[in-house]
Amino acid sequence: MSKEYDLVVLGGGTGGYIAAIRASQLGLKTALVEKAELGGTCLHRGCIPSKALLRSAEVLRQTKEATQFGVDVNQVTLNFTAVQARKTAIVAQLEKGVQYLIKKNKIDFYAGKGTILGPSIFSPMAGTISVQLADDELETLIPKNVMIATGSQPRQLGELAYSDRILSSEGALQLETLPKEMVIVGGGVIGMEWASLLHDLGVQVTVIEYGPTILPTEDAAVARELTRLMKKRGITIVTKAAVDATSFVETAENVSFEAVINDKRQRFTAEKVLISVGREAVTANIGLENTAIQLEQGAIKVNANYQTKESHIYAVGDCIGGLQLAHVAMHEGIHAVEHIAGVKTMPIKASAIARCVYTYPEVASIGLTEAEAAAHYDIKTGEFPFSAVGKALVYGETDGFVKVIADANTNDVLGVHMIGPHVTDLISEAGLAFVLDATPWEIAATIHPHPTLSEAFGEAALAVDGHALQF
Repeated sequence: MSKEYDLVVLGGGTGGYIAAIRASQLGLKTALVEKAELGGTCLHRGCIPSKALLRSAEVLRQTKEATQFGVDVNQVTLNFTAVQARKTAIVAQLEKGVQYLIKKNKIDFYAGKGTILGPSIFSPMAGTISVQLADDELETLIPKNVMIATGSQPRQLGELAYSDRILSSEGALQLETLPKEMVIVGGGVIGMEWASLLHDLGVQVTVIEYGPTILPTEDAAVARELTRLMKKRGITIVTKAAVDATSFVETAENVSFEAVINDKRQRFTAEKVLISVGREAVTANIGLENTAIQLEQGAIKVNANYQTKESHIYAVGDCIGGLQLAHVAMHEGIHAVEHIAGVKTMPIKASAIARCVYTYPEVASIGLTEAEAAAHYDIKTGEFPFSAVGKALVYGETDGFVKVIADANTNDVLGVHMIGPHVTDLISEAGLAFVLDATPWEIAATIHPHPTLSEAFGEAALAVDGHALQF
């Protein structure tokens, strides 16, 4: 039996279900196909569960530090089973919310594996979707348009297979007990978030990074500050280390491997190892070979409106590479749907997308790093420390700073970089500044309430021209 739709979305993750909702709002008859759980990686194996664990780690750390606030707490213990149960409950609640939204917007949902078919009796163009349901029954969906939103998965280290001791970030979420020590291979965003939360939960952590610094895509000053603060907390960070994927040895007690550091081989041993060397697009076994769709470095190639080589087939989110962030996938999906519906759209500028790292302290940024900006512009910068902010002192979290980079000739803001308390929330003000093409003066002219952490942003903007008032 076949059914016709204006749009069929393949993948029920953040980009997919948001696109489906927007399509329904615009009057398109829409179907959503998902082989696993609604909400995808972000909800079930990424953003949400990891942030739930980070919050538990934060509460534990703050409780241990309560005496500095005049609060005596005795016998602080961690119930990791309860931590995992809380994480699971949060995910379940949010999944129910997504299910409600799908029903509310009258989107037909198919729980099964979708495959894109080539030209057939159903359509002269590629794009018909065959859905294998749980009972092995087949549904045939005939859409005018298709959107691929199949997401990404953890990248392997060479041919190294994951196991009970060698974990991906998704495997780490399922830990039933905490190891005494863990080595994390990869000092990017995911690796550093895990390093932060595991340390706060009492695990001895070592980070092994191939490059010269952790967080290689962030501003160098931010990366240096996070490195300093992580080491101060007791986290070991080893950079310029090439891990040999063929050297891993597992025993009943631990796992060990070798890395080349300064032309010398060094062996590392821990109870468990977390491999965090990036994510790769999920494009296999979805029927791309039945289409003219092209891949570029393993990701689906699209144009500015997220159309593939088959103009009626769109792709959004992690499967197209680029910034693999949930909020990016959402807006890509919205943009693509509005293009399908003939709604005038504005291009998404990668330079105006905020990036967040939920370590302790948090890191957030938007726009160009200082090195990137200096390569193309005459720049001026302003920096303001949280140690000079009253609210940060009240919080007891004074490490870090806010940095603003501007074009010295036009006064345009080119980049904003933050490290410190709650900066993943503060960065949205910088995002608005980018949307409105605000200058540092306009940011500083915004009256920031006192005492708040946001004052650091206003003062950093003033500092661009040497006019900071409180430092």
